[in-house]
Amino acid sequence: MTNPTEIADKSTGITSLSLCVFCGARTGHNPKHMELAVKLGAAIAEKGHSLVYGGGGLGLMGAVAKSAFDSGAQVTGIIPHFLKEAERMLECVDHIYVETMHERKLAMYDKADAFIVLPGGIGTLEEAVEVLSWLRLNLHTKPVVFLSDAGYWEALLATFHHVVDNGFASEETREDLLSATSVDQTLDIITHEITHPREREPLQLDKGDKGVLELG
Repeated sequence: MTNPTEIADKSTGITSLSLCVFCGARTGHNPKHMELAVKLGAAIAEKGHSLVYGGGGLGLMGAVAKSAFDSGAQVTGIIPHFLKEAERMLECVDHIYVETMHERKLAMYDKADAFIVLPGGIGTLEEAVEVLSWLRLNLHTKPVVFLSDAGYWEALLATFHHVVDNGFASEETREDLLSATSVDQTLDIITHEITHPREREPLQLDKGDKGVLELG
């Protein structure tokens, strides 16, 4: 797990985290999504955290980055060269340029202490599911929190539970399906998960599946 940037607060042990936000480069139809992105950016700055994101200036992506920057947070955008114009990157924030989408995800992962998933599309889903998969493989212990105050993630979370119900992921998977309906709740969940890490079960053979390695 990436170490928190600073350790000083005696109440939580944490004063500053690098938070990676996955979110859409569109605004969506519900204005509450944009409002939430702005609130999240401001709260990241207020709490003394930094933001890592996909580097674009459009939609929720641009809203959370601009809000965090305007409120005083350190903001780092990570973007492939071929998307610089299409996603209208914000010139005011620092950027790291990569060649591929895979390199972008690896860089965001490497710089993050935790992940927050705001509403978004296929790309957002890909990013979130990949870090969840790595979490289940015990490749990291960084919390992943799905955030929406408009019920956006309810169907996806239900699908994840459906996967568990049907035996394609372990029961322990449910413990990693973290979600919140407010910015404050999200940040509280992240702080708790980092300061009170759960003991994780090692990867093991699922005897019920005739020796097939259980990766769920």
